[in-house]
Amino acid sequence: MGHLNLSDAQVKVTRDQSNIGLVQNAHQRYPEYYKYSKIARHQRDLTWESKAGKGKVFGTLGQTDDSLFGKGGYKQDIFKDQRGHLEGQAYGSRVLGPNGGKSLMGGKLDWSNDNAKVSADINKEIGGRSGLTVTGEGKWKLDKNTRLSAGGHVQKTFGHDKPDIGLEARIEHDF
Repeated sequence: MGHLNLSDAQVKVTRDQSNIGLVQNAHQRYPEYYKYSKIARHQRDLTWESKAGKGKVFGTLGQTDDSLFGKGGYKQDIFKDQRGHLEGQAYGSRVLGPNGGKSLMGGKLDWSNDNAKVSADINKEIGGRSGLTVTGEGKWKLDKNTRLSAGGHVQKTFGHDKPDIGLEARIEHDF
């Protein structure tokens, strides 16, 4: 089942393969002298994850000082072998605030191996614009004491914006 310990402000409930929990050890993170401060406000996020088919369904419900939000989705390993690890994800979120709300949906692919990783994320704000973000990075040994590290990103909001592009590379040598 689960347990409830109010002195540590933590809740954990488990049933089958689902997990639901609140912030762990919130009492320890906010000392007594902060208890009347705005920053002492305890987070009230509720997260869960459950197996579904070959993947997992996940979600979070929470609030900030001026909004409520909910996020949820499904993620699944597509393959995990000598080719590397490829994971796919579909997600959605809803935020409600004093000036209205926003809904977002999207999909993401993450691939990685021993030397490199790449991520591609495409999203759509309901009633708004779509966007694409692609990031990649890698590290390769050139010889016993020398390594090449490189990475970059491209972020594009479809419509009128130009893409944001960043690249970085470096050679490291141990003397």
